[in-house]
Amino acid sequence: MQFNYNSRLSSKVSTKRKIIIFFLYVFAFLLILFLLSKFNFPAPNQEIKKNITNEIIKLK
Repeated sequence: MQFNYNSRLSSKVSTKRKIIIFFLYVFAFLLILFLLSKFNFPAPNQEIKKNITNEIIKLK
């Protein structure tokens, strides 16, 4: 005699597993964003101003 598997039970388990995995991915993503915000990436101290009027005149 063969046993019939209850598909409702297996679908609930797989749904719970998907929800847990989703929250783990969200948590990992937020952790990565938090850690990246702690690093001090190089940035220019002054605003770069370049005079391009000469280049515009050449284009005409």
